[in-house]
Amino acid sequence: MKQLKSLWIHLTWLSIDVVLGAIAGLLFFFKLFRVNLDPNIFLLLGLAVWAIYTADHLLDARNAKELITSRHKFHQKFQSVLLIALGLVVAFGLVYAYLVLGWSREFYLSLIFGATIFLTMVSLRKAGRLAGILKEISTSIFYVLGVAWIPLLRADSLDITWQSLTLLLFYILLAFLNLLMLSFLDRKEDQVQGFVSAASIVEPDKLILGIRRLSFLIIFGSFASFILFSSFYRPYACLILMMTFMHFFSFFNPKLSAHTKRIRTEASFFLPFLLLAL
Repeated sequence: MKQLKSLWIHLTWLSIDVVLGAIAGLLFFFKLFRVNLDPNIFLLLGLAVWAIYTADHLLDARNAKELITSRHKFHQKFQSVLLIALGLVVAFGLVYAYLVLGWSREFYLSLIFGATIFLTMVSLRKAGRLAGILKEISTSIFYVLGVAWIPLLRADSLDITWQSLTLLLFYILLAFLNLLMLSFLDRKEDQVQGFVSAASIVEPDKLILGIRRLSFLIIFGSFASFILFSSFYRPYACLILMMTFMHFFSFFNPKLSAHTKRIRTEASFFLPFLLLAL
């Protein structure tokens, strides 16, 4: 059991949990927009998410005033190896994307989208404290749009309905909720290391109130969607509702440690894998 726990911790340091959550989200949007599953896109998304998060952690480890988290110490210790791996993954990903997509609308629009994410990340880092909550807002939007990118591009116009776009919005709000919760849980470590987040500019009591209100908004919205939308959309509304409940009851459980809360909220993004049973 200890070995499995240690393995999982190291996998989270390598952002494998985030990759799996993104792949589950891709499954969610492939099915929501009624697009045929493409294994190549799952692989490309996994590579892209790993590259983005690894680059972000490497930059954090390099720019931190003082390293106190195990994740950042890990990235500093193995910086050279991870940089080589990152370069190989990016190079392979670009070549593989070209082989899969060709010089198509999907390929060049994806390059533009990726460049937009990169420039936004750089701009927010240079903005310092002024970035504030914009970091969480932009990350949640780019994360979910990145996951839903190919399904949206490939979907028939008839399948991009106001119901499906509403569920896409709730997924973005859920990702934003997750980042606000993580910001609160990591606020002391971020302060010591000199990182900027929502918790660094919003008072703890106000941040908790915002988290609670946003949770209720998503719960109410996804439950209303489950009741009012046609039967096709109900499994997706139900999944978002379940994921939000996992966030809410984990975060507001005083008996759980910050580490356990983080694991449970991140694990909620694996729930879309249940769609494989449909």
